[in-house]
Amino acid sequence: MSRKRWSPCREPVQPAETTNPTKVMTPDQRVRYKTLFMVLLMVVSANLGDLMLKRGMVQIGAVEMSPSGLWRALMSTAHNGTIWMGIFFLIGFTFCYMTAVSWADYSYVMPAGAFGYAVQTFLAVVILHEAVSGRRWFGVVLIVVGVLLVGQTHPVTTSPKAVSS
Repeated sequence: MSRKRWSPCREPVQPAETTNPTKVMTPDQRVRYKTLFMVLLMVVSANLGDLMLKRGMVQIGAVEMSPSGLWRALMSTAHNGTIWMGIFFLIGFTFCYMTAVSWADYSYVMPAGAFGYAVQTFLAVVILHEAVSGRRWFGVVLIVVGVLLVGQTHPVTTSPKAVSS
C-alpha cells in the first residue's frame, strides 16, 4: 500500500511511470548504433590488417628500390602468410567502410573511424615496441577528442535525394 506524503512546498508526488522494457528503437537510434558498430569493425579490421602488414614486411626485410629488388620483394610478399592475413583484414575493412557510408554521412564515418589512429599508436607501442614521443601522444589525444565530438552528432544529415543529384 503506497502512501502519499503531503508537503506544503510541493504538489503531491505521483508514482513514476513504468517504462516498457520492450521499447523499440527509433530509426535514428538504429542508424546511430549500427553505424557505430560498423565503424568499430572498421577500426578493428584496419588495425589488424596494418599490424599484419607491418609484421610481414619486417619478416621480408627492407625493399631495395631496383628492378631486381622490387621483384624479390613482390615474390617474398606473395609467399608470406602474415601479409595475406593483413590483406584479408584490409578487405574486411573495405566492406565495413562501404557499408557504413551507405548508412551514414561520409563526414561522420571518416572522423569516427579516425579513432583507429589512437588504437594503431597503442598497438605500435605494445606489440611492435615502438617508442612514441609525447608530441605524438598529444596528437593522438587531439584525435580522440575530435572523434568524441563527431560521435555526438547525428550520423545522417542529408537526404538520399540530395546526395544522388
